[in-house]
Amino acid sequence: MDKKSLTALARQQLKLAGGTSSGRSSQTVYGGHRRSLRQTVVALAAGQKMAEHESPGEATLFILSGKLNLVSGEDSWKGSTGDLLVLPSDRHSVEAIEDVAFLLTVAM
Repeated sequence: MDKKSLTALARQQLKLAGGTSSGRSSQTVYGGHRRSLRQTVVALAAGQKMAEHESPGEATLFILSGKLNLVSGEDSWKGSTGDLLVLPSDRHSVEAIEDVAFLLTVAM
C-alpha cells in the first residue's frame, strides 16, 4: 500500500513549472516504463502547451486544478478542475488556459 496526496503533488508541480523556462513540470506517481499502467502528475503554467503527440496506449486526464484545452485535429475540449477527459487515439495537444495540474493515466 502506498498513499500520495495528489493535491500536494499538484501544488508542488505547479510551483516547479512556474520556475522553469518551459513552464512545465511532471512527476510519475505510479508505474513507469516497465509497467502497463503509468500515472503522472503534470503541471503547465498558463499559456504553455504540450506539443501535438500520440499516446502510447489508452489514456485519460483528470484535472486536479485549473483549466486546459485538449485539441485533436479539428476537435477540441475544454476541461477544468474535476473533469476527466479520455484522450483520443489520434494525435493531440494540450494547452493551459490557466495554470493547470492534471493526473495523466496511461495503460499500455
